[in-house]
Amino acid sequence: MVETPRDKPVPLNFFWFLPSAGDGQYLGTEFLHRPVTFDYMREIAQATDRLGFGGVLLPTGHACLDGWTLASALAPLTKDLRFLVALRPGIMSPALAARQTAALDMISNGRLLLNVVTGGNPTELAYDGLYLDHDERYRQTDEFLSIWRRILEGQPVDYEGRHLSAKGGSPPVFSSIQKPYPPIYFGGSSAAGIEVAADHADMYLTWGEPPAQVAQKLEEARTAAARRGRKLRFGIRLHFIVRETEKEAWAAADRLISKLTPETIEKAQARIAKRVEQSEGQRRMVALHGGKRENLEVSPNLWAGVGLVREGAATALVGDPQTVATRLREYQALGIDTIIGSGYPNLEEAYRVAELLFPELGIGTSAHVAAGHDFVAAQQSAS
Repeated sequence: MVETPRDKPVPLNFFWFLPSAGDGQYLGTEFLHRPVTFDYMREIAQATDRLGFGGVLLPTGHACLDGWTLASALAPLTKDLRFLVALRPGIMSPALAARQTAALDMISNGRLLLNVVTGGNPTELAYDGLYLDHDERYRQTDEFLSIWRRILEGQPVDYEGRHLSAKGGSPPVFSSIQKPYPPIYFGGSSAAGIEVAADHADMYLTWGEPPAQVAQKLEEARTAAARRGRKLRFGIRLHFIVRETEKEAWAAADRLISKLTPETIEKAQARIAKRVEQSEGQRRMVALHGGKRENLEVSPNLWAGVGLVREGAATALVGDPQTVATRLREYQALGIDTIIGSGYPNLEEAYRVAELLFPELGIGTSAHVAAGHDFVAAQQSAS
């Protein structure tokens, strides 16, 4: 009996990361740190485009290059790569954001995706002039997206909210290539965040928590969307440390944090603690490891070492290609269809993931890899 294609798992959508605040081979040190340059951003974008990644996430924050500007510069230099750029309610007006959306979607020929970031770092929020508390920020986000969507849908806008308003608007003369607007990606672990996602998002994102915790969160979002007669897709944000063997992978994880001192960790944890009050997602990340180097494997092959010194997404899948693929299939069984990955450094780790992991996931890359420069092999031959 011939095996039918339907017996094979559906390939995941796999995105990568543009480190527009810097990159390097170690956490918590300036040793071998790579400063941000446009040439390096272009190198990663073109490599991931060639290797078969579906898109790249452009981070947001006062230490990052502006994602809209960067994506507009990289779009003409890439072919298929999609750009997941941050929409920041409260920092830009919804009308300006709508015009920027239409322009960048046109420049990229319909390759723009939008990551709605309400924000949870009090220092960065204050830096940008935002002083609303947690739930009010999500109320502002709801108002922002209500106005923004109406503009791009071509509807007249006459809106008065608690935080935002738009009056006397007529249908715009511009529109995005993707109709009615590019897909909305949204992450928010709190009840307020999930409610906004249920109203507006196309893709709900979670950071890399153990599968049982992810399952519970996704079910809450799924239920909230169903109450509105809507359905969500789901994605997960993870770091990756993939090597040919388990031993090599765990050695690479240990190497990544080998320059950390107790003082560096203590200082970083004190900084991260200030964010917990304003971010449920950050609170959940910290709870996985508690700022301690002991027991960083918080679930099989899920390693929380990044969270010792970094905010935000703080877990990595560590292992050989077969094992990491198995872990990803566990998330896929929960409803995850999109992976947003990264690694240290992001250029070399993009090649490792594409060469080692993609074949296990059914993502075809052999032609792309053969056509490009093999940075991993070059690095190994030089060592």
